[in-house]
Formats: sequence, C-alpha cells, structure tokens
Amino acid sequence: MNNLQLEKLLNEKLSAQLIKDYSPNGLQVEGCVEINKIVTGVTASQALIDKAVELGADALLVHHGYFWKGEPEPIRGMKGKRIRTLIKNDINLLGYHLPLDIHPELGNNAELARLLEIEVEGGLEGHPQSVAMYGRLKQPLTGEQLSQRITQVLSRTPLHIAPENAEKLIETIGWCTGGGQDYIELAAQHGLDAFISGEISERTTYTAREQDIHYFSAGHHATERYGIKALGEWLASEHGFDVTFVDIDNPV
Repeated sequence: MNNLQLEKLLNEKLSAQLIKDYSPNGLQVEGCVEINKIVTGVTASQALIDKAVELGADALLVHHGYFWKGEPEPIRGMKGKRIRTLIKNDINLLGYHLPLDIHPELGNNAELARLLEIEVEGGLEGHPQSVAMYGRLKQPLTGEQLSQRITQVLSRTPLHIAPENAEKLIETIGWCTGGGQDYIELAAQHGLDAFISGEISERTTYTAREQDIHYFSAGHHATERYGIKALGEWLASEHGFDVTFVDIDNPV
C-alpha cells in the first residue's frame, strides 16, 4: 500500500482528525512510497528505530512519536540522530497519540479493560472522546487481588495506594493509561472504588487516602503496550501487512 494511503486508512480508523492533541497524528517522517513491512511499538526511541532497520521495515507505527508541543524545534542531538536514521533507511514514521488512547475497539483504554476484565460503562469526562474511562469489574476484588491481577497481566507490579479503609472491596473502577493520574479526582467525585493509571504524582497519594479510593500506578509503558499492538494486528488481519510488534523494555 502507498504510504499516504496507509496514513489515510489509519486516520479514518482512529478518527484522528476529530481529536485535539499535543502532537501531530499521522505520517510524521516520510520514507519510501510502498509499505509492506511494518514494525509497531510504544515509543519511537533509537532502540526501536534500530530494530525496525534490522527487520527491514518500510514503516514504524508508534503511540509516542515526535514534534510534541513545547519541545525544542531544532533537529539535532538525540532527536536529530533518530530522524537521520529513519531518513537514511527510508522508513516512514507514523504516530497516533490520543486517538489510540481512546479508540473504543483498539485503544489503550479498551485493551487494558479487556485484559483486566473490566466492563466498560462510559467516559469519565462524560463525552465520547473522554481520555479516562469508568466501568465495573466482572467480580469484586480486594486491593491486593487487583494488584495481583495487574501484575500477572502486565508483568509489572503496580504501586498500590490504599484508602484509609484498606479492606474496601473494588467493584467500580476508573482508568486512564499513561500519564492520567490526575483523573483520580474525577474518579473520586464519581464515587468509584478504585482508579488505575500509568504514572503517579506525589499528590496522588493523598488524594487516594483522603477521598476513600484505591489507586494503582501500573506503569506508563506497561499500560500503553496493547493499543499499538492491537492496531498492528488489525492491519495484518484486515489489510494483509507483515507486522511485527517490538517491545522495548521500559520500567516507567
């Protein structure tokens, strides 16, 4: 498929044009015209780019690409090396941030809910493009039991901040993959029993303790592996691309 056709296909699937974001979604660095081999991964780090070169990729499809609002504009240093490697090897870079977080079928939030056996009920912000979600566990769990499930599913032990009533069972739950820790306030306002995100801030601890809500920090990278993986699998099954998901280890 032509690289611009691939971009159009992904834009339409993820409704990218409807979502205001902190970085451009779509084709960020243009490479060869014809796309057959695609490598997917969470972040367009040098290690992931080098792996794409090794695997002979025509395109690298990621959740965290480049050109974020507020980042330095010059293409030099680490950023310059990454982009030079892509251009030298004629590899297209496509990135999808919020559109991949919130997609109801292939998104990071949807995939995390599926893996943790959460029944999705709606957007925590009250509209279809909500970045944070809420729902219900298929079976109520203790905080320790949910922590164990997260560990098993994500292969990473979460940081669990329990409320004052640490024995409070978890039935209703909110979540936002990646750096969504401040949505815990909305989760508490909704009276949810627990909230999961990737990252934690110092203030998150006190919010959980004082507003009677369990909180789990499960890792930015760990919670955002599965959307880009699902998107690649969709491209392979529905459109015949040769797709390889590469997971570059990241403890954060």
